[in-house]
Amino acid sequence: MQQAIIGYHQDDEGHWVADLRCGHGQHVRHQPPMTSRPWILTEEGRRTFLGTELNCKKCEEGVTGLTLPGPSLEGPGRLIRGMTRLVRTDGETR
Repeated sequence: MQQAIIGYHQDDEGHWVADLRCGHGQHVRHQPPMTSRPWILTEEGRRTFLGTELNCKKCEEGVTGLTLPGPSLEGPGRLIRGMTRLVRTDGETR
């Protein structure tokens, strides 16, 4: 099932994970030649791909998405609670 990217966070190993609208996460690695996603390496690149839809395998399997606490997931400047830090979709990190 296609789900839009609404934010990003890094896992405990420093790999980027796309936060999907459904509440699930999906790793988005740049590991050429197998996977080429150079856009994930920069803040500008990640911001460019917000709203892009990825196929969520967990949704296809019927796994319920997570409900993230805190501010709304809708609108500019929203906060996405990650595993290691908060990432604002307007580019500011905390």
